[in-house]
Amino acid sequence: MESNKQRLWAPWKMEYVENKNSSQKIFTDLPNANNDEENLILFRGEYSFIIMNRYPYNNGHLMIVPFREVNSIDLLEDKELHEIISLSKESVKILKEILNCDGFNLGANTGYGSGASIDQHLHFHVVPRWKSDTSFMPVVGNTRVIHQSLSDTYSILKPLFNKLR
Repeated sequence: MESNKQRLWAPWKMEYVENKNSSQKIFTDLPNANNDEENLILFRGEYSFIIMNRYPYNNGHLMIVPFREVNSIDLLEDKELHEIISLSKESVKILKEILNCDGFNLGANTGYGSGASIDQHLHFHVVPRWKSDTSFMPVVGNTRVIHQSLSDTYSILKPLFNKLR
């Protein structure tokens, strides 16, 4: 019997599936690679950095990550937490200006029980939202449409994050 389910192909996601267990040290590896554009790093602070999510929930999905590997908010030093919150605020300002967002989801999954895909290293999410991103595609197609490539989004956002220096 043929299933009534329709399929939406996302072959780019295979890279994530195949490499998901290859390195749980991604947030310590990438900042040391010295190739920010390839690694989608938009900004480096003193204690943390801003990186685009390679597998975003929405266009412009960013993560603010401490350089130091910690897996719980209570292990962050006050200066690290302060910078992460400050960079979250600046990220929201920039994304509002460039992407004309209607709102944001801000937060972090910490620990295996929260559904964190990398539970050894805490990271904070800044996810732009639009009224239209709750349209029929997520409901009917069980998928989100990312309307701009990561490299194009990076090129647009990078000059604004450079101004934070």
